[in-house]
Parts: sequence; C-alpha cells; structure tokens
Amino acid sequence: MSFIKNFIEAETVSRRNFLLAASYGVSGAAAARMFGPGPAAAATYANPTIAWSYRNRTNPYWNEIASGGEAFVRSLGMSNDDLTHLINEGSSEKSLADVKALLAKTDGALALAIDTNDAPNARPVVEACAGAGAYVSTLWNKTDDLHPWDFGDNYVSHMTWSDEGPAEQTARILLEAMGGKGGVVHLGGIASNNPAIERLNGLKNALVDYPDVELLDAQPADWDTQKANRIMSSFITRYGDEITGVHCANDTIGYGVLEALRAEGMDVPIVTYDGNPQAVDLVREGRILATVFTNPHWGGGITAALAYHAAIGTFKPSREPRAHREFYGPTIMVTPRDAAEFKANYLDDVPTYDWNDFWGPTNGQIMYK
Repeated sequence: MSFIKNFIEAETVSRRNFLLAASYGVSGAAAARMFGPGPAAAATYANPTIAWSYRNRTNPYWNEIASGGEAFVRSLGMSNDDLTHLINEGSSEKSLADVKALLAKTDGALALAIDTNDAPNARPVVEACAGAGAYVSTLWNKTDDLHPWDFGDNYVSHMTWSDEGPAEQTARILLEAMGGKGGVVHLGGIASNNPAIERLNGLKNALVDYPDVELLDAQPADWDTQKANRIMSSFITRYGDEITGVHCANDTIGYGVLEALRAEGMDVPIVTYDGNPQAVDLVREGRILATVFTNPHWGGGITAALAYHAAIGTFKPSREPRAHREFYGPTIMVTPRDAAEFKANYLDDVPTYDWNDFWGPTNGQIMYK
C-alpha cells in the first residue's frame, strides 16, 4: 500500500506548485477581464491550437485523460508537446482565467477540450470560447440548461457518464457484502459536480432496498485523497465500529479511505469508481469490491478530436443530431472476478482507437430528469 502514501505526497507537491505558479503569467483577475460573451463568426482554422484543461496529472484518472489527448495529437502526425495543458488544480476561477488567456494568445484559433471543474463554470467558459470564435468540447460538468446547439458550431459537444446506475450497482455489491445490515458512509466529490451528485444518488437508490442499513454520513471529499483520508479518520472517530461499509465517489478518494482504515486496523469493505490501474489492482487483491471504468483514455482523445475536427471544418456540429452534441460515454464494471481480464484488455495493452469514430462507443443522448 506504499503507493497510497506516495500518491498523497505527490498531491501535496502538486498543490504547492499550483500556489506558486500562474499559467501564462496572467493573474486570474486580469485574465477574467480579457473577454466577455459576444457573437463571433464560426470561422474554421487550418492549424488551431489544441488544448486540454483539467485538474492535474497527479490524479491517475486525469493522467489518462491527458494521455488520450496526446494519443489523438500523435495521430495527426504531431508530438505530445503539441497539446497545450491547462492545469486548474480544482480551481474554477483558474480554469476560466487560463482559457481566456489562451484565447487571447491564439486569437481564437483554438480547439479546446475541457472539464470546467464544476457545473456553473461551464457557461462562462463556453461563452468566452464562442465569443472569441474558438471551438470547445466539454466533459463531465455543465448545468442542465446549457446546450451545445444554443451556440451554433462553436460549442461542439458535451460528454458525461450516466453515473447513477453504475454507482447504484457498486452500492448493491457493497451492501450485500455488509450482509444487508450495519452502517455505511459516503465520501463524495466536489459538491456541485454532476458525477458527485449522481454517484451519491446511486447509493441512496440502492439503500431503499436495504432498510437495515443506515447511511451514517455523507461528506464531499472534493476528489482529493488527502481530504478523503482526513474525513474518513473523522468518521472513524465519530462512528467507530458502526461503520461496516464505505461508498467512495472515485478511486483516489478510496486510496485515502484505505489508508485511514489501515491506520486504525479496520477491515471494512469499500467500493470506488473510475477504474484507475491502481484501483483495479486493489480489486484483484480483494481490497476494493468493485470500481467502474469510464475509459478516460478514449474520453480524453475523442473530446479533443471533436473540438479539433470542428475547428478545421471536417464536420459542422450544427448539422449533427442532438445525440451527437450531448451524449453519454461508456462504462464497465470491474469486480474481482473479471479484474485480471479487464486489466489485460484495457490497461496493460491500451487499445488503438479510431479518433475519427466520434460516437461509436457512446451510450446515447443525455437525458434530463
């Protein structure tokens, strides 16, 4: 389990570096004044800058997202260095400021793939891109009232995952392992993140059928291993042996939970989400009961591909059906029974993807409640 300690240390260094550096040398406040929303012609570009904006590469999930973006760029005959990385370290303000700074630097000749960090930040990011004539594809987070088709061609697409169902499946696996009784705690992501909301809802849906299981507590851990470790330690102090199961919103949260449990000598079943390589190994070992793979390598590559091909005029987003503008990505449940086969097929030997097959593995149009 030494990799968990190394992971926590790496997050500390990453956060320190974030506080010491500002992307492009532009402060958030200054960059935020560079652009405001406004109309722009849907021009296409011969050689747009290709960029990915995401949390950081310390997180294995986001490292795979970035690796997918790099794989797409290499498929164009470029090098990894031709992908611009905008690292927001979980700051929506920095996310928006970095995008606006890059729009200024490229004069709008930009193909941007982005997770905006939280749902409310998606609109100002999209408006800034559309106002500058850039092309943007978003991943995971946006508000329900924000749609690509309301921005012509410049807001190319939005992909998320239907997390509520898979999170309910992992919850049922956990609740069965608990014998259908006892107390469960949930450690979630950023409270305003769409996946964080859906994954907690998945647990609550499953609990309806398990009246002898009590949800003792649910707290946001902001997708952060260190924060998850602290929260889990506080849960143990407060609830002790009442905790007989832990539902985690992602794998990196799970690492912090496992370290807290180890420190107290507790052997409690947990489930996680994302299907990172380290988590899959822990599933193989039986330390985690299940995780859910969302294929971040493919997601990272195809999100960049959609923005890029729209920017160069390969296809016109406004002529596509709505199911090609807002759609669900693929998910695979990973349990001890199939973890070894899954690891061999998806992690040890990453498949070669056709980056021109924009919607092949997707799971249909996003549906709103």
